[in-house]
Amino acid sequence: MTLGEGAAMFTLETLESARARNATIYAEIVGTGSSADASHVTQPHPDGAAAAMRAALKDASASSDEVGYLSAHGTGTLVNDVTEAAAIHQVFGPLASKIPVSSTKSLHGHSIGASGALEALATILALKESLLPANTGITQVDPAIDLDIILGAPRKASPKLALSNSLAFGGLNAVLAIRSIE
Repeated sequence: MTLGEGAAMFTLETLESARARNATIYAEIVGTGSSADASHVTQPHPDGAAAAMRAALKDASASSDEVGYLSAHGTGTLVNDVTEAAAIHQVFGPLASKIPVSSTKSLHGHSIGASGALEALATILALKESLLPANTGITQVDPAIDLDIILGAPRKASPKLALSNSLAFGGLNAVLAIRSIE
């Protein structure tokens, strides 16, 4: 894990309000999910992360087959990445290996408290620009992960719905379901 610094800030308003004032709309947050599994101080548990992803999908009134991109928490640690992959497999089943997945922490580092905002920003821009960010610096993906990890270069794609995962110490998990605006 490489530490980093950064910040992101958002103006949130209803879609109707933004359209009424002709605002530039980047994306719509259509669902949120959270869980607190408290399984271990530093070791995540797949059930907690899976519960947060399921809650975000339910809040968005979306099904797992609608997700076209997943921004993983992806700290780059063996325990976190394999555990997060297991959670993704719990939620998406056989679809899990077909959903493009990346984490931008390989580009800006793990900024601890700002990580969720930075990953959400990257997810929103990926939807807006139809360009999914790549993980950098990876020479070999752990076979236990078994996901469509975006490596090397960004990938052109136009998903309509993405999830942005934020998984923290102590089993605190938050997930945003973000929809592209056409």
